Amino acid sequence: MALVPLVAAAVCPHPPLLVPEVAGAAVAELDDLRLACDAVVARLLAAEPDRVVLVGGGPATTTFGAAEHGSLRGYGVDLRVPLSPAGADAVEAAGADAVGVTGADAVGDALPLSLTLGAWLLGRSGTELPRSAVAVAADESADRCAALGAGLLSAGLFGGASDRIALLVLGDGSACRGERSPGYDDPRAEPYDQTVARALADADAGGLLGLDAELSAGLKAAGRASWQVLAGAVRATGGPWHGELAYAGAPFGVTYLVASWTPAGAAR
Repeated sequence: MALVPLVAAAVCPHPPLLVPEVAGAAVAELDDLRLACDAVVARLLAAEPDRVVLVGGGPATTTFGAAEHGSLRGYGVDLRVPLSPAGADAVEAAGADAVGVTGADAVGDALPLSLTLGAWLLGRSGTELPRSAVAVAADESADRCAALGAGLLSAGLFGGASDRIALLVLGDGSACRGERSPGYDDPRAEPYDQTVARALADADAGGLLGLDAELSAGLKAAGRASWQVLAGAVRATGGPWHGELAYAGAPFGVTYLVASWTPAGAAR
């Protein structure tokens, strides 16, 4: 099977509070996280991909085309986020503002939260690159996730048969870091998050593929399946990779991890 080049990957979390309009008065509490996400997205784009493929958790495993949108209405903000600049143009032609688009009809807002935040980060960067998106169900096995990741590199799956692609991978760590966390306090959460952080820092695909699905679900770690898709894609390239952890913290009892992966030998 012919594979397209994977030139870079970035890992970001997807808390709605990342969006200033959602965060409101708490916007400054995630300034460092926001800056780290912007930095790894900029590094992703500096690798000069022809297309960005977003990978994030969703209710079912499926793909999304450039015309799809997500919405933050469920978080108190009338903000519609197009996956691609072409999608923004379509909404604007229909009478809405872009980007993120406000006041638009929510029909067709199919992107899950993870991919909505990924699209928002790319829109914030100002890039006009074409993009596609893949949602991964939370109950997918590690083997299935790895196969999905390898499949993302199939020639002609997205765009041209020789397109250079980059992956923007969205996922949160455990949600059990303290008594006020969404999942309450769980002593297993910190060691779990440390394991993920080390794997991201070292570009350790095997470490990510070794994450236990049942433990991840118990700790409400929404990123497990997406991280394992990343691992499968990188493993399929057959070469060594360099990782860099840009942020690790749990400001609201949920662990947020930001990382950048590049092929070994690429300019950093």
